Amino acid sequence: MAKVWFIPAGNTLAAYLSGEIDHHAAQMLRREIDAQVDAHMPELLALDFSGVTFMDSSGVGLILGRGRYIASLGGRLTVQNPPAQIRKMLDLARIHYV
Repeated sequence: MAKVWFIPAGNTLAAYLSGEIDHHAAQMLRREIDAQVDAHMPELLALDFSGVTFMDSSGVGLILGRGRYIASLGGRLTVQNPPAQIRKMLDLARIHYV
């Protein structure tokens, strides 16, 4: 099961993800991340994937969707610390928010 915890600091909202990101987890994470973005209105949303042990295409959709959402609010997204297997998937999807 995936989890996320947040650390707001200035104009940055860091979201630390952990566990397995599949279709069901991605929906829950999307809701939690969007709620925190709405509450903090950060200029930068930093998604830290260091604790993610598995991710399927739903995780790619999660990243792309959050990127579009934060951009619509005038902010930007970074993806940080993806494990090697996740980085390979991001490279294949041509996601370069790192």
